[in-house]
Amino acid sequence: MPSAPLSRRHALLLLGVVVLAWGLTWVVSKLLLQHLTPLWAVAARSIVGTLALLALGLALRRVAWPVKADIPVIVSVGLLHMGAFAALVSLGLQTVPAGRSVVLAYTTPLWVIPAASLFLREPIGPARKLGLALGVLGLAVIFNPLAFDWSQREAVVGNGLVLLAALCWAANIVYVRAHRWVTPPFELAFWQALLASVALSGLAYATEGAPVVVWTPALAGLLAYGGVVGIAVAYWAAVNVNRALPASVTSMGLLGVPVFGLLCSAVILHEPISPSLLAGMLLIVGGIVAGVVERRGG
Repeated sequence: MPSAPLSRRHALLLLGVVVLAWGLTWVVSKLLLQHLTPLWAVAARSIVGTLALLALGLALRRVAWPVKADIPVIVSVGLLHMGAFAALVSLGLQTVPAGRSVVLAYTTPLWVIPAASLFLREPIGPARKLGLALGVLGLAVIFNPLAFDWSQREAVVGNGLVLLAALCWAANIVYVRAHRWVTPPFELAFWQALLASVALSGLAYATEGAPVVVWTPALAGLLAYGGVVGIAVAYWAAVNVNRALPASVTSMGLLGVPVFGLLCSAVILHEPISPSLLAGMLLIVGGIVAGVVERRGG
């Protein structure tokens, strides 16, 4: 049985948990690459997250057998968001700093605007047009073609992979908006994570071979955080926040993820925050805010 929605104060606290959990996850994902190959890193994190979601779901009595109508959304979330997004980000993180990656990945809401207009016939009002323009300008600032070293092929590819990950997430969001839910979202989380784990593990084995793992306390801690906190706890918290707060408030709050991720990468990984990256992030965040404000007013 689903629990009653949280009070606003508790929901806002949980929203803060989501921001902190997902923001730090980018640093954790970067550090995992010191121990595992990119695809095995996300596969291992996904497996831990799947087991944690199963344990949490059983404890809350919120694991349900999917029905036929649930299959499309399980496939969409499992393959596009939990699978392709995670894999592409991990591959991109090999050459792209974690702070830059989280900013690029959170351009996702900008790509949702034209996609939702094209496939869902959602109108694009003046505020959303402004938001899209600000977001694209932010990307142009980050990818200043005059300052970007195009001779560094790996860096170019890495940035492209993170942007492609954002497009995969956007495609999933557009489908989820159109989906007619039969089973509540959290009840399907285990099955989505299970599908992602199977797909990621198969892809990792096919492209990177059998995993070579040297177990250390650091690796165990990174996987525990990435799977238990970054996937299971954060997803449970996000579902409860979505039930208790207006979508506009949640969307605005989640803008804290790239900000906190950027700060974590600077403090923990000692990544520099260049003026162009900071300016680009502010423009992108401003663009997303414009889109959210219009949705709230519409």
